[in-house]
Amino acid sequence: MSWELWLGFALASAIAVAIPGPVVVFVLGRAATGGWRTALPTVGGVVLGDAVALSATLLGLGAVLAASSLAFSILKWAGAGYLVWLGVKLWRASTEAPPALPAARALRDAFVVTVLNPKSIGFFVAFIPQFLDPARGYASQALVILATFVAIGAVNVMLYALLATRIADQVRRPAVRVWFNRAGGAALIGAGLATATLRRA
Repeated sequence: MSWELWLGFALASAIAVAIPGPVVVFVLGRAATGGWRTALPTVGGVVLGDAVALSATLLGLGAVLAASSLAFSILKWAGAGYLVWLGVKLWRASTEAPPALPAARALRDAFVVTVLNPKSIGFFVAFIPQFLDPARGYASQALVILATFVAIGAVNVMLYALLATRIADQVRRPAVRVWFNRAGGAALIGAGLATATLRRA
C-alpha cells in the first residue's frame, strides 16, 4: 500500500468512526455511569470487536454475509435483539448508583455489541476494497488496514469515554440519572430497531 493510499484510508476511517452510532452510545453510557473502571474494559471490548469484525471481512466472511440472506439475517437479528435488551435494562435501571461492573462483563458486553453489528461488516465490505492496490500483496495490505483501523477506532472510543467520564459526577445525581438512563436506553433501543431494518447492499 502506497503512502498516499494509506493516508486516504486513515483519514476516511477517522471520519467514519467519529460518527456516533450504537457502539458510541454504549461506550458513553458505561463510561459515564461506571467511570474509568468500567470505561477501560468497555473500550477494550470495542477494540476487540472491531478487530474480529474487520479480520472476518478481510478473510472473506464479510463477503459471505453480504451474499447470504440467511447469514445476514441471523447476525442482524442477534445484534438488534442484544441492543434492545441492553436498552430496556438501562431504561429500567435504578436511579441509585450501580455497583462496579466486573471488567470481564464490561469487556464482553462491548465486544458483543460491536461484533454483532451487521452495519459494520457491510461497511467494511464496501469500504475496504477501495483502498487495496491490486498490484501489491494482499496479506501485507490487509495487515496494514487492520492495524490502522483498529488503532483509529481505539483512539476514537477512548476520546468518547474521556468525554463521558468528565460528566460522571453529574450523572451520579438521582435526578440526572433518571434522564440519562432513559435517554441512553431509548438510544440503544432505537439503534436496535434501526439494525433490524437493515437490508443487504
